[in-house]
Amino acid sequence: MARKGLFLVYTGEGKGKTTASLGVTLRAVGRGLNVRYMQFIKSPERTYGEQIALRKLGVEMEQMGIGFTWTKTPEEHRAALAKAWEKTKAALRDDSIDLLILDELNNALAITKFPIDDVLPIAEVIEAIRQRPSTMHLVVTGRSANPALIEMADLVSTIDATKHYYEEGIPAVKGLEF
Repeated sequence: MARKGLFLVYTGEGKGKTTASLGVTLRAVGRGLNVRYMQFIKSPERTYGEQIALRKLGVEMEQMGIGFTWTKTPEEHRAALAKAWEKTKAALRDDSIDLLILDELNNALAITKFPIDDVLPIAEVIEAIRQRPSTMHLVVTGRSANPALIEMADLVSTIDATKHYYEEGIPAVKGLEF
């Protein structure tokens, strides 16, 4: 029986969505699957602990963004999203990939500070996900998951924010957030 590729969504306001996708990645690598990990918001100008660890495991993590929406101009973000979507469409057609992680895609699709529909059209995203190779597992993470993606997914986990040390004034911690 051929393996059916599953579609998993990790969303919600709590911390742990990327971490959940990293756990899936770790399991997949352990079982010999070919994994590609793509991030939509994080910038290649910074180094992240998960990126270092995955490289040691032979998985390249590609940062395709330019940071959070308040760090650059809308035009810069739109250009980065357009480029990221082109790379993602190619990955979604690549039948050599067993597991594709699209980290922060939900965040990108939920941007409202500037128009994105022409560079990251939700209808095109949905169609590309539907048309991916039948054996490809797909994980999409980020806050504010689009309802259409939630409906399509085989698994949706919502990570709630019950308590966070940020509220106590503790900034991002090396090894925990980056």
